[in-house]
Amino acid sequence: MTHRERMALTLNHKQPDRTALDLGATTQTGMNASTLYKLRAALGLEQHPIKIIEPYQMLGEIEPDLAELLEVDGSGIYNYYNMLGYANDDWKPWQMPDGTPVLMGGSFEYETEEGSGNILVFPGRDRHQQPSCVMPAGGSFFDNIERCKSYDEELLDGRKDFKDDFTVADDITAKRWEQDSRFLYENTEFSLVGILGGGSFGDVSIIPGPSVKDPKGVRTVEGWLMAHALYPDYIREIFSYQKEVMLKNLEIYKQAVGDRIQTIWVSGTDLGTQNGTFIAPSQFRELYKPFFKEVNDWIHHNTSWKIFYHTCGCITPLLDDLAEIGVDCLNPVQISAMENMGMTAKKLKAEYGDKFVFWGGGVDTQRVLPFGTPDEVREQTKERVEIFSKGGGFVFSTIHNVVSNVPVENVIAMYETVLGKSLR
Repeated sequence: MTHRERMALTLNHKQPDRTALDLGATTQTGMNASTLYKLRAALGLEQHPIKIIEPYQMLGEIEPDLAELLEVDGSGIYNYYNMLGYANDDWKPWQMPDGTPVLMGGSFEYETEEGSGNILVFPGRDRHQQPSCVMPAGGSFFDNIERCKSYDEELLDGRKDFKDDFTVADDITAKRWEQDSRFLYENTEFSLVGILGGGSFGDVSIIPGPSVKDPKGVRTVEGWLMAHALYPDYIREIFSYQKEVMLKNLEIYKQAVGDRIQTIWVSGTDLGTQNGTFIAPSQFRELYKPFFKEVNDWIHHNTSWKIFYHTCGCITPLLDDLAEIGVDCLNPVQISAMENMGMTAKKLKAEYGDKFVFWGGGVDTQRVLPFGTPDEVREQTKERVEIFSKGGGFVFSTIHNVVSNVPVENVIAMYETVLGKSLR
């Protein structure tokens, strides 16, 4: 069975020959370059700088040799312009604070802050602007810097304030979508995931505007959450504009990639915290749900693509809503958070296994994978695969990306358990 055939069965809730496996097909199922470099060394693969395909989280490219060894089933169509606002091309060498050699896009520019050692990047590579993201000294990924200016709440205008955050794809981007999807479709057997972006309504990682030179309006996470109560019409204005751009980009995307992709990554909005939802479920239903549904309806009416949503945290109160708006694939399946409201892995599979493909949930990346023993990793991985894989509808992946400082022995133990074979 080919990767594409295996994923087709999985996405349609049918039992494949083995559990489908993803590493790196999306921006939430990848691996930090630091850990990836160590994993390649431990597995005896060629050592060379890791290409950074998503710099905000410093995610490394999963190359063919590793993908083959781990029997990875999917690959992502990444965007030409990344979250920091520069193009993924013309690669040049760089070194992470821990010494990991990497390749960054040629337009990557940074400044090391005197005294602190923090690494700063600027929106649009414009050093005349305030820095928009920071990698703390000794860190391994970037955080947003909130650059919210004072504003007159009477003059808030969602369309004007966020006009630079959401834009219609240019010809260069569309051409890259077409070229990359065609190359992977014709030269590999991977199931392809289109990482379009732009449909993450209210995503707190994009509210600060990491790639926007002069962000206007409400731009702090605290201010954004308060705006749900204070300025609901402002949020609707932003979402209405964002939706219009998203629908235009979907038209362009469909023309570029056609049926070469099986799944489309639509949203990365985290709706949950460790113990509950970010906002009241009633606010989600009033402000978010109509916009998500309109985008999803377009996809289902005009394509054969399955819709992938990433949403961290305890989203138990919103599971029915997500099913109603047409979410097909749910990620990262953060059981450790959902358990705080009584939703165990077994209960989730029993009650929602016919509604969602669970893309994730394979092992806890907050405690077990980074701090457990290899045996503890094997035990949880085995348990999760047994629960979620019954009847299909499960793509094995960790709960969000594998970050830095995770013991490589634990990573290997995880994959050996899923694959049922030794990797060394």
